[in-house]
Amino acid sequence: MTSDHNTFANLIWQIADLLRGPYRPPQYERVMLPMTVLRRFDCVLAKTKAKVVAAHEKYKGGKLAGDALDTTLNKVAGQRFHNHSPLDFEKLKGDPDNINKHLVSYIKGFSANVQRIFEYFEFEAEIEKMHEANILYLVVSKFADVDLHPSNVPNEEMGRIFENLIRRFNELANETAGDHFTPREVITLMVHLLFTDSVGERFLSQPDAIARLLDPACGTGGMLAEAKRYMAAHHRDATLYVHGQDYNKRAFATAASDMLMKEVNKDGGADDVRFGDIFTEDQFQNETFDYFLSNPPFGVDWKKQQKEIQKEHEKRGFDGRFGAGLPRVNDGALLFLQHMWSKREDVKPKEHKEGSRLAIVFSGSPMFTGGAGSGESEIRRWLLENDWLEAIVALPESMFYNTGIGTYVWVVTNRKEKRRKGKVQLLDARDVWTAGGSEDSKRSLGDKRRHMTIAQIDEIVRVYGNFEEGPRSKIFDNADFGYTRVTVERPLRLRYQMTTDDKARFLDACPHLLDDVQAIDKALGREPRQDWPATWDEIEALLKKRGSRWKTAEQKLFRSVFTQRDAKAEPVPMGGRGSGFEADADLRDFENVPLTEDVDAYFEREVKPHVPDAWPDRSKDKVGYEINFNRHFYVFTPPRGLTEIDVELKAAEDQIVRLLREVTT
Repeated sequence: MTSDHNTFANLIWQIADLLRGPYRPPQYERVMLPMTVLRRFDCVLAKTKAKVVAAHEKYKGGKLAGDALDTTLNKVAGQRFHNHSPLDFEKLKGDPDNINKHLVSYIKGFSANVQRIFEYFEFEAEIEKMHEANILYLVVSKFADVDLHPSNVPNEEMGRIFENLIRRFNELANETAGDHFTPREVITLMVHLLFTDSVGERFLSQPDAIARLLDPACGTGGMLAEAKRYMAAHHRDATLYVHGQDYNKRAFATAASDMLMKEVNKDGGADDVRFGDIFTEDQFQNETFDYFLSNPPFGVDWKKQQKEIQKEHEKRGFDGRFGAGLPRVNDGALLFLQHMWSKREDVKPKEHKEGSRLAIVFSGSPMFTGGAGSGESEIRRWLLENDWLEAIVALPESMFYNTGIGTYVWVVTNRKEKRRKGKVQLLDARDVWTAGGSEDSKRSLGDKRRHMTIAQIDEIVRVYGNFEEGPRSKIFDNADFGYTRVTVERPLRLRYQMTTDDKARFLDACPHLLDDVQAIDKALGREPRQDWPATWDEIEALLKKRGSRWKTAEQKLFRSVFTQRDAKAEPVPMGGRGSGFEADADLRDFENVPLTEDVDAYFEREVKPHVPDAWPDRSKDKVGYEINFNRHFYVFTPPRGLTEIDVELKAAEDQIVRLLREVTT
């Protein structure tokens, strides 16, 4: 039998048809992925099976137990796992009536690490479901005929088979935009961008170079697998240890299985996937990594973790993971970035520390959501002012299986090449696509109607690496994305006028001031006055003459009752005359002044000509950052000429007349 991974994947896929009825196609992965793992392990362990069973009988019930016993039996098996059950796939076929019980017993014969994987697969429930539907024996029998032994299917091929199955099942099972499978070509592009830097090339080209990579939202492990594949193809002498974490049980079990299957007959102990919510159960606490890859969920809230995240932000600041700021609770994408970047390596060449690089998929929201001073803006500010954001690549729409929204790859690093220091590259690849869900399938796969070919990926990476201005590539200084949010104030202008209704309203609140109000009414009259400051001076003089002393609250109430805003009135001074004017909150406005411009010069040029009485309140300045991708790549399309439009309208009119004649004749 050929070892072509597509042939094996198709063979296993055909077995999935046996599930039709009790299972819907999106549910096939609940059975097929764990069964593939079981069969692979069964084949891998066949050679040493008898020795392991004998060793287990020897040590069973003795002092050697738990992890110590597992370690001993693993050594006998020659793997990172073992199975001490006397059963195997062939023997499971011997008792069809009790195959459900035997299969569970067989799984419980594995070492603890494999048993844990199957607990997260929640496979016992599926075993009972298949048994009740009378298909369990048939499924096990069919799998027993598929030889997945490493001599027939090497590790790399097994990895491709498993990835092929994962991709197919994920394409069926994707249900929400916030929890989606990353297309292979997107991962390939991200991996190439991640490893495309001169410092990394030199580092990985050294003899016996070792690097570590983390994906904290690893799902079924696609990014980890592609990173390993890239390293094997481009840096054969280097070793890349990959690590992942995920909170979805089946995704975790799938990724952990993939790791084990690819490392049979190898010492792969440094590659691992761990289970848990990264925000509340960080499984890699106090560890650092050279590379990061991730496609975190889009638009998923962090309300459940809000209390702990806010506590870490407030108590630990930059000593924790979220010191830069907290985004709004309905989108935690930027929390993933902060979590990852808190685990970066510092650049210390003398200590053989070359810094870190990160590639992450975002929707458009993290680029512009939130104004100056917001959590999102402060996170962008943190990245840009530390000169960590290297590039953003815009991907075509309809690239993902269950969302058609625009997506972007951010590249973050603390080891920029000299030519990139202080710069950010924006690369527009939104029109670089080929119709169809993938190179294998030209049909659409849900919302995924487009894909990238290898040639198109290479072209994007080439433009990225050239780091030159062009139609697709724009290069900016970090400060080009920053602005100062300046508060623009205008003077409060009040018109005074006493009316019968207002007078009654004021006296309802302050009846003891009746005589004073009567005196004011008589002295000032009922005509409107446009100069409130001068009017109040008269009132104060009158009250002083009468020997009356009003409380501050009474003075404020008088002004609020008997004055109205009036654009034609005189401005109201602040405190004593000559110390500026009171600001009118209703007229308050804001200007976003680019960091590259002088605020005062901007104000004189852009604001004063339109509102001469305005002034900037610089005490309220806030610095913000946003990346308006569309604006930087906008190409003006001039409107069509009137002559051309008239010709089209005349043609449309002629067609309407012709159709009407056909109807009436």
